[in-house]
Amino acid sequence: MELRQCALQALCLADPVEKADSLKAAWANTPGIAVDMARAPVPSKPLPGRPARPTLVPPKDVPHRSPFTPQGMAGLLHSICHIEFNAINLALDAIWRYSGMPRDFYMDWLHVAREEACHFTLLREHMEAIGHRYGDFPAHDGLWTMCEKTKDDVVARMALVPRTLEARGLDASPLIQGKLLKVGTPDALKAVDNLGIILRDEVGHVAVGNRWYRWLCERDGLDPLAHYRVLYRLHEAPRLKAPFNFEARTRAGFTPEELAALDPSPSPLPELRPL
Repeated sequence: MELRQCALQALCLADPVEKADSLKAAWANTPGIAVDMARAPVPSKPLPGRPARPTLVPPKDVPHRSPFTPQGMAGLLHSICHIEFNAINLALDAIWRYSGMPRDFYMDWLHVAREEACHFTLLREHMEAIGHRYGDFPAHDGLWTMCEKTKDDVVARMALVPRTLEARGLDASPLIQGKLLKVGTPDALKAVDNLGIILRDEVGHVAVGNRWYRWLCERDGLDPLAHYRVLYRLHEAPRLKAPFNFEARTRAGFTPEELAALDPSPSPLPELRPL
């Protein structure tokens, strides 16, 4: 079985559980898996495969979810679960879509997809334990929208998906953990621990984006910081807002120059709950 074809087949799957399970099988076979780096497979279905629910609405129409009520807690978990489902699709799309990259590129994104599937499963099971299912709340499609915008440019994809949209999760997770610690219920504390696992892994995922963005810039003779600004404006990426998790961003491979280009006076982040 060829990896990029497997990734496209998984991306086409509409059932989230089936999609996550397919990645466990793919990961088990990676030591000897073939990778055709020259030719991309041809999609036979609309992308991405996704269930009929959740209902997708504009970001401004997604209700604010406070974890201080049971319904709000479920809605908050659902929003993060939806992000992780989209992150599976983003990683799979990078594998099948972009030809001419080194084998390590495809293997890195398979590793990311597998961890995103684990995150999705973790959150889905927690939601089900409190009486809800993935799809019970409306959600937005911002991550996949950027995927569509950058589908013809692997440099833009690496710059604006893992290094911009997914890196926002590094900043948001401690803030959400802080709110959940104030809630203090067993379900809230379980969510804090799950977010700690996700944050730990997401540092690595953003690092993969940084690694390949810089590799591509070096290949193409581009200045990473200057070209990022061009891509950011061209594709109308969301404006980055403080507070920033500088410690996590540093571990994810952002340079001092890139960090200095962020808001110079961020608010302090709450202390993380240890794993």
